[in-house]
Amino acid sequence: MKVFLVAGEPSGDRLGGDLMAGLKALRPDVTFKGVGGPEMQAEGLESLFDMSELSVMGLAEILPKYRALKARIRQTAQAVLDAQPDVLITIDSPDFSFRVAKLVKAGSDIRTVHYVAPSVWAWRPGRAKRMAAYIDHVLALLPFEPSLMEAAGMTCDFVGHPVVADPVASDDDANDFREENGIGGAPILLVLPGSRKAEVARLADIFGDALTLLLARRPDIRVVVPAAHAVADDVRAAVAGWPGDPLVLDPRDPGDAKARKRAAFRAADVALAASGTVSLELAAASTPMVIAYKVNWLTFAIVKAIALIDTVTLVNLVSETRVVPEYLGRDCTAEGIAEGLRAVLAHPEAQEAAMAVTMDRLGRRGVPPGLRAARSVLAAI
Repeated sequence: MKVFLVAGEPSGDRLGGDLMAGLKALRPDVTFKGVGGPEMQAEGLESLFDMSELSVMGLAEILPKYRALKARIRQTAQAVLDAQPDVLITIDSPDFSFRVAKLVKAGSDIRTVHYVAPSVWAWRPGRAKRMAAYIDHVLALLPFEPSLMEAAGMTCDFVGHPVVADPVASDDDANDFREENGIGGAPILLVLPGSRKAEVARLADIFGDALTLLLARRPDIRVVVPAAHAVADDVRAAVAGWPGDPLVLDPRDPGDAKARKRAAFRAADVALAASGTVSLELAAASTPMVIAYKVNWLTFAIVKAIALIDTVTLVNLVSETRVVPEYLGRDCTAEGIAEGLRAVLAHPEAQEAAMAVTMDRLGRRGVPPGLRAARSVLAAI
């Protein structure tokens, strides 16, 4: 069995690696070609080129590399046609993945599978019908997505979200974290200002001002800031002006950075986080949260006008509740965030049921997502 996979960023590389491991467990005769990063390469993929070439976001970043990206699209599609695999599996990165799949479908009858359904439930629902012209089957991370994909003319299976397969720190790990960092029994506020430079730049001052207001009334709170690798220097610079002597967890520090971060998540009493999948990591650790995000006012106005949902937080969406407070756009103010944090600290139990439901609906305690995805691919072809 021959499988061609294409991933364009680290999150897709992780999904691809788990899927490849699942396919090898079910079909020992499987061989792989394609584009991927270190996790997919560890499972036996020899990448056509360095995956990092595709990890480009934003119009200003894409334009200078447009010709090179178009060349990579053509090169990848031709490699698929030359290989004649049993299936082409594209993983997230729709701007690249869909263009490759479209060229492959135009020149062959190779089965195509896309891993991670586009968020048509949030905006631009017409994308599903358009992708049905060149995608045969979809692997969905969220339980409400299959019906939307099927209505557009594709088959689709919910395979579970990778967050449910991540290890979670124990209470003992959390206690060790507190002791090692001299926190003792003080309340911990986890602050996560984003994983991209632009996010940190937009949110750092607002988050810092919110902390000033919060700590003026709750000086006992200890602030812990896990920094993403790509923005570790930016985060360190940003928190230098924050109150409370924040403890920055730098992934470049000696020791097991992932275990340290998991322990911090488990130890925290509340979190303030930029909007994104980090809400699911917090839910997995049973850490109640406040979500905040700010973009350019024009961008926010356009997105708000075309949005099909009234919340951006996945815990709210998956649990079908609205228990996680959000401060978005013009509502992303220090005063609002500080008040939201005070409210969550006063009643942290209000989010417990929603977080548990979210994890269960995403596949916790079930078959690992990579294996479920592999079974779905084999059934689809």
